[in-house]
Amino acid sequence: MKWTFFHRMSSPKWFYDFSGQCLPWVGLLALALVVTGLTWGLLFTPPDYLQGNSYRIIFLHVPSASLAMTIYVGLAVTAAIGFVWKIKLADMAVSCLAPIGASFCALALISGSIWGKPTWGTWWVWDARLTSMLILLFLYLGLIALREAIDSRETAARACAILAMVGVVNIPIIKFSVDWWNTLHQGATIKITTESSMAMEMLIPLLISIAGFYLFSLFVFLLRLRAEIISREQRTTWVKALLGAHS
Repeated sequence: MKWTFFHRMSSPKWFYDFSGQCLPWVGLLALALVVTGLTWGLLFTPPDYLQGNSYRIIFLHVPSASLAMTIYVGLAVTAAIGFVWKIKLADMAVSCLAPIGASFCALALISGSIWGKPTWGTWWVWDARLTSMLILLFLYLGLIALREAIDSRETAARACAILAMVGVVNIPIIKFSVDWWNTLHQGATIKITTESSMAMEMLIPLLISIAGFYLFSLFVFLLRLRAEIISREQRTTWVKALLGAHS
């Protein structure tokens, strides 16, 4: 049963049909959570006793930074699956994930700089966390550029898969940089094994924002992947029939 499901998931047609059923619900839930989390966090949480109102950017910064790392891990795993088992849907997913991850990584860096100015007195420092996040952005951009630079789709898929798998070593560096080096960036405030250091009236809207951002990224990913499937499978019978039905 399990292997049958994964076999179906690797079929572009089955995935297109299945994702079409999920897409409206994912979009509506993402919208509700993002609006709730950001409105609650930006407008109704109390000021921080040290940072005042400048801390509120975490409701944008933390979800973006978390997504930038999570998407790259998912991208690397998907690239490895495509590299080993030659699943074309996996390569389609990699090509769709890279721009999404790059966008969230850039948003994390920009929002972090905005927070850093009133907190550290400067827009940028070559801090271990910031530098490793900048490297992550370069990895995303490198994947996008490498795919565009190679004409052969199969060769581009293999090259991008290798770069993605090698680059994943940067993720634990980002995650643990504040523990391994003397860094200006504050440590984790949301913890799984121990009690979080953030007050509940701030933590709850932050968790809602994170959930909303993750669902929003899934919504955008499904939209992009469905468009990629139609583009690559346009000569197949089922796509011709689908386009003919909508023409």
